[in-house]
Amino acid sequence: MSVGPLDEATVEKYRQAGEALRTVLDEAAEMIEPGVAHLDVAEHAETRIDELADGAAFPVNISVDEEASHSTPARDDETTFGEEMICLDVGVHVDGYIADAATTVDLSDNPEMVEAAEEALDVAIDAVGPGVDTGYIGAEIEDVIRGYGYTPVLNLSGHGVEQWDAHTGPSVPNRGVDHGAELRVGDVIAIEPFVTDGRGKVSEGSREEIYGLERERSVRNRQARQVLEQVTEEYRTLPFAARWLDVPRAEMALRRLKQQDVIHGYPVLKEEEGRLVSQAEHTVIVTEDGCEITTA
Repeated sequence: MSVGPLDEATVEKYRQAGEALRTVLDEAAEMIEPGVAHLDVAEHAETRIDELADGAAFPVNISVDEEASHSTPARDDETTFGEEMICLDVGVHVDGYIADAATTVDLSDNPEMVEAAEEALDVAIDAVGPGVDTGYIGAEIEDVIRGYGYTPVLNLSGHGVEQWDAHTGPSVPNRGVDHGAELRVGDVIAIEPFVTDGRGKVSEGSREEIYGLERERSVRNRQARQVLEQVTEEYRTLPFAARWLDVPRAEMALRRLKQQDVIHGYPVLKEEEGRLVSQAEHTVIVTEDGCEITTA
């Protein structure tokens, strides 16, 4: 069945991506326990994505404690899980049509923070429908989170997804705003409340393992040219991990491409040191009578 401007084939691809994501996210979350390596979880999830769908919409994000987003293991990363709060964010695509969802695995004994994110997501989804202003959805999210005694991460928001674009409009804020975007039938949005016991604002850290194509142009360096070829052929405009690259001295090639504005990086986004962040996320299609969750 078509949904607004989305034809039946497109809707089915969004659903297929969501179904694959649900399987992968559940499996990956089950793996997380003290002593398990971050890289093992990420590689298992990404291998399963390749088996079940057309590929990852972005590298598996494994963000710990004060980290909120954009953290993925490096190529030879030996980091293991401890008594921490872990946000696990996974993206899957089928023919470029994207599903994006996240869950929080709490090994830090702060279950109410996880509950706050999950309840805020449920309330937000209940509010979705054609004609609804995203600022109203943000207010619903904020009310739930503050009701638990926590703070929403104010400078992170949900977002639209389109074919080959994992982050587009409309923005779905995690707080009330006066002038959001009006949702329309056929919009596909990822709603993702972030909850913190910190100040409610993330900033860029120094670590960067995720990149995305900014523009295509000719490059002279051989390794940089090989990286660009792999990116445009395999990932197109979707974000990719440095560890996915098959080129020798890939890190140096990435630096060259970044200096030439061919690619951009996604630094890890962090709250204040020593604070915690939880997250919950689903992708939904706006329908005539509300929405359909593709990642449930």
